[in-house]
Amino acid sequence: MFHLLKWLYPGMKMKRWLLLFAVGVLFVSFGAALALNYEYLGRAEEEIFRFIYLTLGSYNYAFTMAVGFLMILIGAIFMMFSTRSIIRSIIAVIIPDRSERIVDMIYEQRKLSRGPTVTVIGGGHGLSVLLRGIKSSTKNISAVVTVADDGGSSGRLREELGIIPPGDLRNCLVALADTEPLMEKLFQYRFEGDTALAGHSFGNLFIAAMNEVTGDMETALKESSKVLAVKGRVIPASKEHVRLDAIMTDGTVVEGESQIPEVRKKIRRVQLFPHKVEAVPAALEAIETSDAVILGPGSLYTSIMPNLLVEGVAQALKKSRAIKIYICNVMTQPGETDNYTAAAHAKAILDHAGQGVIDYVLVNSKPIPKEFLDKTGAQAVEVDEDKINAMGMGLIKADLMSETDAGRHDPEKLCQAVMKIIDDMTKHE
Repeated sequence: MFHLLKWLYPGMKMKRWLLLFAVGVLFVSFGAALALNYEYLGRAEEEIFRFIYLTLGSYNYAFTMAVGFLMILIGAIFMMFSTRSIIRSIIAVIIPDRSERIVDMIYEQRKLSRGPTVTVIGGGHGLSVLLRGIKSSTKNISAVVTVADDGGSSGRLREELGIIPPGDLRNCLVALADTEPLMEKLFQYRFEGDTALAGHSFGNLFIAAMNEVTGDMETALKESSKVLAVKGRVIPASKEHVRLDAIMTDGTVVEGESQIPEVRKKIRRVQLFPHKVEAVPAALEAIETSDAVILGPGSLYTSIMPNLLVEGVAQALKKSRAIKIYICNVMTQPGETDNYTAAAHAKAILDHAGQGVIDYVLVNSKPIPKEFLDKTGAQAVEVDEDKINAMGMGLIKADLMSETDAGRHDPEKLCQAVMKIIDDMTKHE
């Protein structure tokens, strides 16, 4: 009985059709009475009243009304049960493995569809961590992903097939997927051995093949999203082939995203080659129409910056009325952000993209175990609130660190912190 009542939950968009179904039943009943002879209904009513009179010894209006309401309730239960059974029989053919959860699935999808529109910008492991958390609160997600990766399987496919690197795009698809664990393992599976496939992940090869079939990476990602039942969409920042270069403080230039952290020098700024790279229109549209735009978390110079250097992205961020949140890393990254404070991270973004691309900086407030810092050679990012405020940005502190993987963000904690900022700021508008 309780399971049947789930069909009446707010937002299910079922009550209106149940009501229409009931009205239809009334019309059919009334029409049948007129067509067949309404006197039969009158006789039935007389017999019911006669039974009540003989049973109670007198006519009792309250009892008659109770019987009437009981019949209405029984009829409503029959209607709901039959409607549920029809829907489940159809769903059992389409998705047989999940037919038992159909009510919960519909309710979840309706709820997520009413969530805020969020665009996340970045790449690497940090972006996929955020996506895993935020997909539990909204399905209106756009992930704008860097295409400057030139290492590993992505780099090889980039050179051999002439496509934009699929690695970060694959990770985002898997992070947003609402599919079976086996499918996720399949997409993340990496071939081993001494063959030509060694080092490649199945997901990278799948996306590369889909790109060949469709002739366009953006279309390939849309079709791949259907396979993984992705909540939201994954958009490359650009479809052009780019290289990320870093100009160091000593004047030397390091070419290639994978080489930048290896030289262990202080970075002055990064740039794309070629310098003018056209953005994917869908990425700019997502930024301009979002309720919130989130930068990071992830490698400051090699995951976040490449997106902001694509033509039009920084400008779209400045024009957007969205709440702009930068999620600062929990720890510094050796060879890239050594000794960087939270303000230094934010300043680097402003130096590359200009004022107006960050409203709030979200930082971790939970201490990192000293033994973990000693083992990794990294440092906890120092939070210098006064400097952040002096740059015109708000600072928000929260426990964001994973309990099982020290030094990394926790998906659920990230989601809760981000959604709280969005809810709070929306209420004050």
